[in-house]
Amino acid sequence: MDEQKRNSKAIFLWTGLVVSLILALGLVVSSFLVIKGVVTIKSSNFITVTGSAKKQIKSDLIVWRGNFTVQSPTLGAAFNTLKSDNQKVLNYLKKAGLTEKDFTVSAITTTNVYELLPNGGYSNNLIGYKLDQMVEVKSGEVDKIAEISRNSTELINDGVSFQSQPPQYYYTKIADLKISMLADATKDAKNRAEQIALNTGTKIGDLKSAKMGVFQITPQYSTEVSDSGISDISSLNKEITAVVTCDFETK
Repeated sequence: MDEQKRNSKAIFLWTGLVVSLILALGLVVSSFLVIKGVVTIKSSNFITVTGSAKKQIKSDLIVWRGNFTVQSPTLGAAFNTLKSDNQKVLNYLKKAGLTEKDFTVSAITTTNVYELLPNGGYSNNLIGYKLDQMVEVKSGEVDKIAEISRNSTELINDGVSFQSQPPQYYYTKIADLKISMLADATKDAKNRAEQIALNTGTKIGDLKSAKMGVFQITPQYSTEVSDSGISDISSLNKEITAVVTCDFETK
Protein backbone atom coordinates (compact mmCIF):
# COMPACT_ATOMS: atom_id res chain seq x y z
CA MET A 1 0.00 0.00 0.00
CA ASP A 2 2.83 2.44 0.86
CA GLU A 3 4.51 1.54 -2.39
CA GLN A 4 1.31 2.36 -4.33
CA LYS A 5 1.02 5.74 -2.60
CA ARG A 6 4.62 6.57 -3.48
CA ASN A 7 4.01 5.68 -7.15
CA SER A 8 0.86 7.81 -7.29
CA LYS A 9 2.68 10.75 -5.75
CA ALA A 10 5.51 10.40 -8.25
CA ILE A 11 3.07 10.33 -11.16
CA PHE A 12 1.32 13.41 -9.83
CA LEU A 13 4.59 15.31 -9.50
CA TRP A 14 5.71 14.26 -12.96
CA THR A 15 2.38 15.31 -14.49
CA GLY A 16 2.60 18.69 -12.78
CA LEU A 17 6.11 19.19 -14.10
CA VAL A 18 5.00 18.39 -17.66
CA VAL A 19 2.04 20.79 -17.41
CA SER A 20 4.32 23.51 -16.06
CA LEU A 21 6.73 23.03 -18.96
CA ILE A 22 3.88 23.19 -21.48
CA LEU A 23 2.55 26.41 -19.93
CA ALA A 24 6.02 27.94 -19.91
CA LEU A 25 6.57 27.02 -23.54
CA GLY A 26 3.18 28.50 -24.42
CA LEU A 27 4.16 31.80 -22.80
CA VAL A 28 7.40 31.87 -24.75
CA VAL A 29 5.62 31.19 -28.06
CA SER A 30 2.95 33.78 -27.28
CA SER A 31 5.57 36.37 -26.44
CA PHE A 32 7.35 35.63 -29.70
CA LEU A 33 4.17 36.07 -31.72
CA VAL A 34 3.35 39.35 -30.00
CA ILE A 35 6.86 40.67 -30.61
CA LYS A 36 6.71 39.53 -34.24
CA GLY A 37 3.35 41.23 -34.70
CA VAL A 38 4.70 44.51 -33.36
CA VAL A 39 7.63 44.34 -35.74
CA THR A 40 5.31 43.72 -38.69
CA ILE A 41 3.15 46.68 -37.78
CA LYS A 42 6.17 48.93 -37.32
CA SER A 43 7.67 47.82 -40.62
CA SER A 44 4.42 48.64 -42.44
CA ASN A 45 4.02 52.23 -41.27
CA PHE A 46 2.98 53.92 -44.47
CA ILE A 47 0.08 55.84 -45.94
CA THR A 48 -1.55 55.26 -49.32
CA VAL A 49 -2.90 58.32 -51.09
CA THR A 50 -4.36 58.94 -54.55
CA GLY A 51 -3.44 62.19 -56.29
CA SER A 52 -4.89 63.63 -59.48
CA ALA A 53 -4.29 66.39 -61.99
CA LYS A 54 -6.63 67.91 -64.58
CA LYS A 55 -5.96 70.04 -67.62
CA GLN A 56 -8.18 71.63 -70.25
CA ILE A 57 -6.99 71.09 -73.82
CA LYS A 58 -8.17 72.05 -77.29
CA SER A 59 -7.81 69.58 -80.14
CA ASP A 60 -5.13 70.48 -82.67
CA LEU A 61 -6.02 67.93 -85.37
CA ILE A 62 -9.35 67.20 -87.07
CA VAL A 63 -10.33 64.32 -89.32
CA TRP A 64 -13.57 64.70 -91.25
CA ARG A 65 -15.09 62.23 -93.71
CA GLY A 66 -18.07 62.34 -95.99
CA ASN A 67 -19.37 59.95 -98.61
CA PHE A 68 -21.53 60.46 -101.70
CA THR A 69 -23.59 57.80 -103.46
CA VAL A 70 -25.40 57.39 -106.77
CA GLN A 71 -27.65 54.64 -108.11
CA SER A 72 -28.69 53.97 -111.69
CA PRO A 73 -30.09 51.10 -113.80
CA THR A 74 -26.88 50.98 -115.86
CA LEU A 75 -23.29 51.01 -114.71
CA GLY A 76 -22.27 53.64 -117.24
CA ALA A 77 -24.98 56.07 -116.18
CA ALA A 78 -24.12 55.55 -112.52
CA PHE A 79 -20.43 56.23 -113.20
CA ASN A 80 -21.15 59.42 -115.12
CA THR A 81 -23.40 60.74 -112.35
CA LEU A 82 -20.79 59.89 -109.70
CA LYS A 83 -18.10 61.63 -111.74
CA SER A 84 -20.24 64.76 -111.86
CA ASP A 85 -20.92 64.59 -108.10
CA ASN A 86 -17.21 64.06 -107.43
CA GLN A 87 -16.43 67.31 -109.24
CA LYS A 88 -19.10 69.14 -107.22
CA VAL A 89 -17.54 67.90 -103.97
CA LEU A 90 -14.05 68.97 -105.09
CA ASN A 91 -15.35 72.39 -106.11
CA TYR A 92 -17.01 72.79 -102.72
CA LEU A 93 -13.80 71.96 -100.84
CA LYS A 94 -11.65 74.23 -103.00
CA LYS A 95 -14.15 77.06 -102.68
CA ALA A 96 -13.88 76.65 -98.92
CA GLY A 97 -10.13 77.27 -99.14
CA LEU A 98 -8.71 73.73 -99.32
CA THR A 99 -6.21 72.42 -101.82
CA GLU A 100 -5.86 68.88 -103.14
CA LYS A 101 -3.10 68.12 -100.62
CA ASP A 102 -5.61 68.74 -97.79
CA PHE A 103 -7.95 65.88 -98.70
CA THR A 104 -8.09 62.45 -100.30
CA VAL A 105 -10.83 60.78 -102.32
CA SER A 106 -11.27 57.04 -102.06
CA ALA A 107 -11.64 54.56 -104.89
CA ILE A 108 -15.14 53.86 -106.17
CA THR A 109 -17.10 51.11 -104.46
CA THR A 110 -19.62 49.33 -106.69
CA THR A 111 -22.60 47.36 -105.38
CA ASN A 112 -25.13 45.41 -107.43
CA VAL A 113 -28.76 46.24 -106.68
CA TYR A 114 -31.33 43.45 -106.86
CA GLU A 115 -35.11 43.52 -106.95
CA LEU A 116 -36.74 43.74 -103.52
CA LEU A 117 -39.50 41.15 -103.03
CA PRO A 118 -42.76 41.75 -101.10
CA ASN A 119 -41.54 39.44 -98.32
CA GLY A 120 -38.50 41.65 -97.70
CA GLY A 121 -36.05 39.38 -99.46
CA TYR A 122 -34.23 39.92 -102.74
CA SER A 123 -34.59 38.14 -106.07
CA ASN A 124 -31.82 37.36 -108.55
CA ASN A 125 -33.14 40.08 -110.84
CA LEU A 126 -30.43 42.75 -111.20
CA ILE A 127 -32.10 46.17 -111.44
CA GLY A 128 -29.19 48.56 -111.11
CA TYR A 129 -25.88 49.61 -109.62
CA LYS A 130 -24.91 51.71 -106.61
CA LEU A 131 -21.60 53.55 -106.65
CA ASP A 132 -20.02 55.16 -103.59
CA GLN A 133 -17.00 57.34 -102.90
CA MET A 134 -15.61 58.88 -99.70
CA VAL A 135 -13.65 62.07 -99.17
CA GLU A 136 -11.41 62.51 -96.13
CA VAL A 137 -9.99 65.77 -94.82
CA LYS A 138 -7.19 65.75 -92.22
CA SER A 139 -5.92 69.11 -91.04
CA GLY A 140 -4.53 71.17 -88.19
CA GLU A 141 -6.95 73.98 -89.08
CA VAL A 142 -9.51 72.58 -86.71
CA ASP A 143 -12.03 75.41 -86.60
CA LYS A 144 -11.95 75.87 -90.36
CA ILE A 145 -12.60 72.21 -91.17
CA ALA A 146 -15.31 71.98 -88.52
CA GLU A 147 -17.14 74.83 -90.25
CA ILE A 148 -16.70 73.15 -93.66
CA SER A 149 -18.24 69.97 -92.27
CA ARG A 150 -21.23 71.87 -90.90
CA ASN A 151 -21.83 73.67 -94.20
CA SER A 152 -21.55 70.52 -96.33
CA THR A 153 -25.36 70.45 -96.61
CA GLU A 154 -24.79 72.85 -99.50
CA LEU A 155 -23.82 69.78 -101.52
CA ILE A 156 -27.27 68.28 -100.97
CA ASN A 157 -28.82 71.47 -102.31
CA ASP A 158 -26.56 71.03 -105.34
CA GLY A 159 -28.04 67.59 -106.03
CA VAL A 160 -25.32 65.45 -104.40
CA SER A 161 -26.42 62.60 -102.13
CA PHE A 162 -23.79 63.52 -99.56
CA GLN A 163 -23.57 62.13 -96.03
CA SER A 164 -21.30 63.98 -93.63
CA GLN A 165 -19.80 62.01 -90.74
CA PRO A 166 -19.15 63.69 -87.37
CA PRO A 167 -15.63 65.14 -87.24
CA GLN A 168 -13.05 63.39 -85.08
CA TYR A 169 -10.89 65.62 -82.87
CA TYR A 170 -7.40 64.67 -81.68
CA TYR A 171 -4.63 66.22 -79.58
CA THR A 172 -1.22 65.36 -81.03
CA LYS A 173 0.92 66.42 -78.02
CA ILE A 174 -0.78 64.04 -75.60
CA ALA A 175 2.38 61.97 -74.93
CA ASP A 176 4.35 64.97 -73.66
CA LEU A 177 1.38 66.23 -71.70
CA LYS A 178 0.98 62.91 -69.88
CA ILE A 179 4.51 63.14 -68.47
CA SER A 180 3.97 66.57 -66.93
CA MET A 181 0.54 65.61 -65.63
CA LEU A 182 1.90 62.53 -63.86
CA ALA A 183 4.35 64.79 -62.05
CA ASP A 184 1.50 67.11 -61.04
CA ALA A 185 -0.61 64.18 -59.85
CA THR A 186 2.29 62.91 -57.72
CA LYS A 187 2.70 66.35 -56.13
CA ASP A 188 -1.02 66.38 -55.37
CA ALA A 189 -0.73 62.95 -53.72
CA LYS A 190 2.15 64.18 -51.53
CA ASN A 191 0.20 67.27 -50.47
CA ARG A 192 -2.76 65.10 -49.52
CA ALA A 193 -0.52 62.72 -47.57
CA GLU A 194 1.11 65.60 -45.68
CA GLN A 195 -2.28 66.99 -44.72
CA ILE A 196 -3.49 63.62 -43.45
CA ALA A 197 -0.26 63.06 -41.53
CA LEU A 198 -0.51 66.51 -39.96
CA ASN A 199 -3.96 65.70 -38.62
CA THR A 200 -2.70 62.45 -37.09
CA GLY A 201 0.47 63.85 -35.52
CA THR A 202 2.91 62.12 -37.88
CA LYS A 203 5.20 63.17 -40.70
CA ILE A 204 5.62 61.97 -44.27
CA GLY A 205 8.83 60.16 -45.17
CA ASP A 206 10.12 58.79 -48.44
CA LEU A 207 7.95 57.73 -51.36
CA LYS A 208 7.86 53.91 -51.26
CA SER A 209 5.95 53.24 -54.48
CA ALA A 210 3.79 54.92 -57.09
CA LYS A 211 1.24 53.37 -59.44
CA MET A 212 -0.06 55.23 -62.46
CA GLY A 213 -3.78 55.00 -63.15
CA VAL A 214 -5.46 55.20 -66.54
CA PHE A 215 -5.88 58.55 -68.26
CA GLN A 216 -9.38 59.88 -68.82
CA ILE A 217 -9.70 62.15 -71.88
CA THR A 218 -13.29 63.35 -71.86
CA PRO A 219 -15.34 66.25 -73.18
CA GLN A 220 -15.15 69.29 -70.93
CA TYR A 221 -17.36 69.13 -67.84
CA SER A 222 -18.01 65.41 -68.34
CA THR A 223 -18.12 63.18 -65.26
CA GLU A 224 -17.68 59.98 -67.23
CA VAL A 225 -14.92 57.58 -66.13
CA SER A 226 -13.84 54.09 -67.16
CA ASP A 227 -11.60 51.45 -65.59
CA SER A 228 -9.87 51.04 -68.94
CA GLY A 229 -9.61 54.79 -69.59
CA ILE A 230 -11.44 57.08 -72.01
CA SER A 231 -10.03 58.69 -75.14
CA ASP A 232 -12.69 61.04 -76.48
CA ILE A 233 -12.55 62.05 -80.15
CA SER A 234 -16.02 63.58 -80.41
CA SER A 235 -15.36 67.00 -78.84
CA LEU A 236 -13.17 69.92 -79.80
CA ASN A 237 -12.48 70.98 -76.21
CA LYS A 238 -11.46 68.21 -73.84
CA GLU A 239 -10.35 67.60 -70.27
CA ILE A 240 -7.57 65.18 -69.45
CA THR A 241 -7.28 63.65 -65.98
CA ALA A 242 -4.25 61.79 -64.62
CA VAL A 243 -4.34 59.70 -61.44
CA VAL A 244 -1.44 58.32 -59.37
CA THR A 245 -1.62 56.14 -56.25
CA CYS A 246 1.38 56.64 -53.95
CA ASP A 247 2.66 54.92 -50.80
CA PHE A 248 4.57 57.19 -48.40
CA GLU A 249 6.46 56.18 -45.28
CA THR A 250 5.30 57.81 -42.04
CA LYS A 251 7.52 58.69 -39.09
